[in-house]
Amino acid sequence: MTNTAPETRKFEAEVAQVLHLVTHSLYSHKEIFLRELISNASDACDKLRFESIANPELLAGDGELHIDVSWDPEARTVTVRDNGVGMSREEVVANIGTIASSGTRRFLEAMSAEQKTDARLIGQFGVGFYSSFVVADRVTVLSRRADQPAGEGVKWESDGKGEYQLAQVELAERGTAVILHLKADEDEFLKSWELRSLIRKYSDHVAFPIRMPKEQDGKPGAEWETVNDASALWAKPRNEISDEDYQSFYKSLGHDFNDALAWTHSRVEGSQSFTTLLYIPEQPPFDLMMGGRDERKGLKLYIKRVFIMDAAEELLPNYLRFVRGVVDADDLPLNVSREILQHNRQLERIRAACIKRVLDLLEKLARDEPEKFATFYKAFGNTLKEGIAEDQANRERIAKLLRFASTKGDGAVQTVSLDDYILRMAVGQDTIWYITADSYTAAVGSPQLEAFKAKGIEVLLMFDRIDEWMLGSLNEYAGKKLKNVAKGELPLDEADKKQQEAASKAAEPVVKKLKELLGDRVSEVRVSARLTDSPSCLALSDYEMAPHLARLLREAGHDVPDNKPTLEINPQHPLLKRVEAEGDAAKAADLANLLLDQAEISAGAQLPDPAAFVQRLNRLIVG
Repeated sequence: MTNTAPETRKFEAEVAQVLHLVTHSLYSHKEIFLRELISNASDACDKLRFESIANPELLAGDGELHIDVSWDPEARTVTVRDNGVGMSREEVVANIGTIASSGTRRFLEAMSAEQKTDARLIGQFGVGFYSSFVVADRVTVLSRRADQPAGEGVKWESDGKGEYQLAQVELAERGTAVILHLKADEDEFLKSWELRSLIRKYSDHVAFPIRMPKEQDGKPGAEWETVNDASALWAKPRNEISDEDYQSFYKSLGHDFNDALAWTHSRVEGSQSFTTLLYIPEQPPFDLMMGGRDERKGLKLYIKRVFIMDAAEELLPNYLRFVRGVVDADDLPLNVSREILQHNRQLERIRAACIKRVLDLLEKLARDEPEKFATFYKAFGNTLKEGIAEDQANRERIAKLLRFASTKGDGAVQTVSLDDYILRMAVGQDTIWYITADSYTAAVGSPQLEAFKAKGIEVLLMFDRIDEWMLGSLNEYAGKKLKNVAKGELPLDEADKKQQEAASKAAEPVVKKLKELLGDRVSEVRVSARLTDSPSCLALSDYEMAPHLARLLREAGHDVPDNKPTLEINPQHPLLKRVEAEGDAAKAADLANLLLDQAEISAGAQLPDPAAFVQRLNRLIVG
């Protein structure tokens, strides 16, 4: 190798600031440097592969494209070498001497639209390269472009502190070698097993072989072996992938011992091309509902089979966080660290496609494999419900997938869809009726259901904690209003209205008496159209929070408005007859308060004074 005198140059004005950002705060995990360097090497191989189509002699002497990663414990170096297209002196200056300059992008822009379709290129070399300085206090780059002679090699070297040296050297082989002179505290990257582990984690599906020397006595030996898979399963045609292959990949991808419940694999071609392979797990991970967003798992993002990030939250909404899988885009604009996606139309299109694929898959399961769908819904139904509030565009599709227990269903099993309910609606019924409670037993035994049972009207029983919150965003489905049987006044036909008016008029004395006895404990007392067997129940306004939800929020430390309840009574019940006839003021007060207490208990409310309830109950029992 013949060196010319090195030329010292300063980085452009902003480079020192960006380098400081890179080395001190940009990368959340310092081992990302290896991902970035392998990514750049993959770009270089991709670029040469494309150029060689028109100019086959560029591959002369070494037609098998590959990436080599080696380490030297004595010299304390890690080297990433590729036999790709390499760089000329001008390209080195443009790509490494200038932050955010992109040789790959300039190459793409120089091509016609037809050629761009065939180019398998990604990345911005001048950005990711600087992650080297996270672990190295000096970096050396040796590069020769494939279409230039051996004497036109380039040596670039810098400590990342504002200047770099540039020299012309003789290089027998085309391509680029990046040599990291590691900092004193970075010994972990001088271990073969650590480098192999990182390659499998970040670059296993890079399309080119990534080779490492076999270790001998703690040092690199003379024999090389491929350490990555070098083929992306999701990039293969679906007819070449067996179910066993899909399941094996899922277990590796999701760190799951169980098989996936279902998956969807698709390729979108066009002005923006990308592949998705999305899995529905069979069981939820233990931390699905725990932890902050930093701990969330999600889709793995690849660009041209180069791993970019785990848990790419921008690719799926939070209510689909149970989905595992891969998105491999031909190109996406990333920020300088490649760790945060920039929001743009390309990203929105991929996100929309992922949502559609997942909902399509769930609809197919519900239609064709109800047992599998039941397994899914038991595991993730409540998570899916979050989408009613979060995803307005797909609210109707999500609502179609929801399942509930019902007064005409099979006990507490949640199998009734909103479509099932609508098919069974009586002629003239235009409302989907439901009730919320904190358990199935409380829901099915609620006195507010009595009039509906008497008329044969089906009511959906909703007893998951999320239901009351979800229903704040689900007011209508398929043109039918959803209404809580416990809220507002019930719509009555003319005959029922006349009967209600007569009952209310006849019960005026007992209503007046109860208002006086209960005083500030209630906002109103009225005759109920809901009750046929029970003596009393609570009625809520259309926008009032259900008592069981208010109780849970108070227990969690939230401030909840303290609304006075409306008590509805059944004046035909013997207990109401006794209240009306009771001449002892103390006993009448106990009876009136007991009517309210039991109505609050049935609604899941918290009694304001449980001890007083016990005392008055004991007094009435004793007699």
